[in-house]
Amino acid sequence: MSTLVIKDLKVSVTENEQERLILKGVNLTLNTGETHAIMGPNGTGKSTLSETIMGNPAYHVVSGQILLDGVDLLKMSVDERARAGLFLAMQYPAEIKGVTNIEFLRAAINARRPKDDQISVTDFLALLDKNLAELNMSTSMAERYLNEGFSGGEKKRNEILQLLMIQPKFAILDEIDSGLDIDALQVVAHGVNAMASPDFGTLIITHYQRLLNYIVPDYVHVMMDGKIVKTGDAKLANTLEAEGYAGLRDELGLDVPLTDDDVE
Repeated sequence: MSTLVIKDLKVSVTENEQERLILKGVNLTLNTGETHAIMGPNGTGKSTLSETIMGNPAYHVVSGQILLDGVDLLKMSVDERARAGLFLAMQYPAEIKGVTNIEFLRAAINARRPKDDQISVTDFLALLDKNLAELNMSTSMAERYLNEGFSGGEKKRNEILQLLMIQPKFAILDEIDSGLDIDALQVVAHGVNAMASPDFGTLIITHYQRLLNYIVPDYVHVMMDGKIVKTGDAKLANTLEAEGYAGLRDELGLDVPLTDDDVE
């Protein structure tokens, strides 16, 4: 079992040459074998948390820790964190011209393996064919440049293909449901569920409960004003869908706005 621990994490961003505190003391522990979901209004720091875990330099850690199996991730570069077993499925995946999906995927797999144990072409292609079929993706997509000319749904499926191929310890899915129709949502969820094992953990960041109908979380965390203010099981997501965040804010006596500039 692996564990990802976030301790009293405070993070700022630079806006108009001034630092603005976004995360104001986040505490969270994830174990492999678990699925966690973070929900909350815009501008509360959900995506800031995901980007900080992966090491985006635009976000400045003021204080706190992020530990993967006791190792301080804050001392690692982005690629070192990925090799250690973290994966981020981004809300807006980048397009990279000149690099095919096949080239990217094989390089990413081999980056996590010893130099004397690189995946063979035969094994790689067999794994690729299996996972393309799992996601109902055309084999031609594997030969296209990474995300170039892909629709929003194709980009999201491609992110899940990368997840299935790379097999990380922890995946952070940042609004993976954004812009998906119901068919694409079901395919993406099927791919994530196919990863379920005692050696894999998931952190889902979403605004909406509908994704959690397909990927059922063990824990749901609500983030407001840069902190996790409530944790529950999957029923908490249903309550939020029915009652919104205003009721929870009033229940907890929080004096925070429910809409804000989305700095995430």
